[in-house]
This record gives sequence, structure tokens and C-alpha cells, in this order.
Amino acid sequence: MGMRCDTLWKDARLATMVGNDLGVVEQGLVAAANGAILYAGPAADAPTFDAAESVACDGRWITPGLIDCHTHLIHAGDRAREFEMRLDGASYEEIARAGGGIVSTMRATREASEDDLVRAALPRLDALIAEGVTTVEVKSGYGLDTASEIRMLRAARRLGTERPVQIATTFLGAHALPPEYAGDADSYIAMLVDEMLPEVSRLGLADAVDAFCEGIGFTPAQTELVFEAAKRAGLPVKLHAEQLSNQHGAALAARHGALSADHLEYLDNAGIAAMAASGTVATLLPGAYYFMRETHLPPIDALRLAGVPIALATDCNPGTSPLTSLLLAMNMGATLFHLTVAECLTGVTRNAARALGVSDRIGTLEAGKRCDLAIWDIERPAELVYRMGLNPLHARIWSGR
Repeated sequence: MGMRCDTLWKDARLATMVGNDLGVVEQGLVAAANGAILYAGPAADAPTFDAAESVACDGRWITPGLIDCHTHLIHAGDRAREFEMRLDGASYEEIARAGGGIVSTMRATREASEDDLVRAALPRLDALIAEGVTTVEVKSGYGLDTASEIRMLRAARRLGTERPVQIATTFLGAHALPPEYAGDADSYIAMLVDEMLPEVSRLGLADAVDAFCEGIGFTPAQTELVFEAAKRAGLPVKLHAEQLSNQHGAALAARHGALSADHLEYLDNAGIAAMAASGTVATLLPGAYYFMRETHLPPIDALRLAGVPIALATDCNPGTSPLTSLLLAMNMGATLFHLTVAECLTGVTRNAARALGVSDRIGTLEAGKRCDLAIWDIERPAELVYRMGLNPLHARIWSGR
């Protein structure tokens, strides 16, 4: 009598993402029970399993379910008009200072009900799920008052009940300055720290806290106040850092043990050293780089040399990265940022899990982890990075189902 399992996927090639490369197993199998992996490895070394269901993979590749670790999936409206303005030569800063940008999405989001927000987000989420994504991080940050931020986070949590997917929620109240606080960012941050964040924490709606540390966002000093409030609430932090200029936000984030610092086009060596020392993940967002026609590359070679883990994400948002394809984000990571195939795939699995603080649960094919799988009709893993617009997903398994 063999070891009992619910499902056995056999005759598969595995990219387990364990170790320094892809962790390839040419003749492998995966066994799962109660939503968790019992075994993932060479078929020749596997124990005998008594499976309730056995699935022949016919040589297909299995990777961990993909993880999109930075999105702004919940929002109302779009910013196609601003896209036209940028095509005509307006800069992101000019649009923001003229009342566009994040504040224009804020107005539409404040007017939307929770049901409206869920309904608008589901097609975006479905596009990600269709590409083998099993975990998605979703930020608030388009409400910018307590009631609206809470409504966004509730809508984000509801996505995980509407679809078979894990949702990680991030409170991003320090995303932009709402019009009612124009010229008084310190007062807004004080309200966020004293009222907004404690209420979000009390309701249990956030898994982490984020901020936008930038010339058109918040200063390092204001960001630090947010981080200190997050620590009091027992929540980990992450940061939009060094996207448009070097505000030394990544080093600040690292000092606070941040899970990740994201964007990083203008990251300097001091920031890299701080991130390496703290284990903070560098989350790169090539969709925003592409969409904004940025030309200042993140310091990829220096990040590699320092051993900073690199994650990749869509940054799905209405203004600077209306991207709902993690496969295309990988292709952009390779073509625009010169990442290797292994770096791209690690960036949407193992390192993406680390960027969310859940690498003990997901991100690799290992016994004890949640059985999140993507099964692919491909001949080699490089195809997942190489193709543009073709989705070779054969099957997606979330929590063993």
C-alpha cells in the first residue's frame, strides 16, 4: 500500500525553482494532499503513492504557480486621455501637477462602490489567472481618505472569494496627496499615521504597508513616519522607491527591514548595499519603464553582484502600466532589463514570494508548500519568456485544485 495522496501529476518535467537556477527535473512527478505538496522531484526517487486521481502530463513542464507581487488592480476609471497627452509630449510630472495622474483615478475610485470596484477588477484578475498566476498582491492608494482606502482593501479581499486565487493586500495610503490636503503633506501623513493606518490594522485588511517616496510623492522623512506606524501595527513594509529620481528611499526601506523596494531605476550603490544587507527584494517593473518611455535602466549588474534577490511584476495600474500579462512582463524584463530566463522565472516565483513575505508557503515546488502549479505546453522554460502574446498554459492548479 502506497502513501495516500489526492492527486498525482506524473510524466512531467519540473522547474522546481529550488537552488540557484530553475531546479530542473527531467522525469518528475508531483504529489499533493489536502492542498499541499507531498513530493516534487524525480519519479525514480519518489515513494509509492496511492492516488485518488492520477494525471498524465505527457512530458509537459510544471512550474510553481506564478506570483504577481506588485499590482494596483483595484481602481475605477482609466487614464487613456493622459496616455494621449503623453504621446503629445506632456511629462508624468506635468500631468500630475495639472490634477491628472493618481488624483484623477482617486476621484473615480472615491465615487465607486465596493461592488463597482470588484466588478471592474475581475477582468484584470482573470487575465492574470489565465496565465497561470495563483497569487496576486493588490494595493490600495486611490482612495486617499479612510473610508475609501478601506473600501478598496475590502474589494481586494473580495477578489479572493470571487476567484480561486490568493490575494495579498497592501495599504498604500501614502500614494499621493489628496486635493483637500494640497500644500500640507505633513498634515495628511499625520492623519494617515494617527487615524487611517490604525483603522486599517484594526479591521485586519492589510498584509503590508507601502508608500510612494518621490519628488511628486512623499519625502523620506514622511515615509519614515509611515514605516514607524506600520511597525506599531505589526505590519511589514515595502516601498515605491527611486522610480523618477534618487530620494534614497531604498536605503530607508532596507533600514526598516522592508520586504521589497520597487521600481529602482535611480537606485544608487548605497541603496544596493543596504538592500543586500537587509535581504530586501528588488522588485522590477518593466511595464512602467516601457509605458513611460523611461531610459534610465535599473542597476541590474550591481544588484546581481551584491546578491540582491530580483522579483518581477506587472505593476498593473491605470496610469503608468496598464499591463495584465505577467508573461509579457517577463519578456520585457529580458528584453529591456537584460535579465536571464532563470532570473525572469525566479522573479515571478521564488523571489516574488519572498517579496510578499510568504516564501515559506509558496514560490517553489517543495514538500510542505501549497500546491500551486502551472502546467505548460512548452518544450523548454525559455518559451515562457521568449514569446509575446501567446499563452501556452495547459492547466492551473491552486491549492491542489
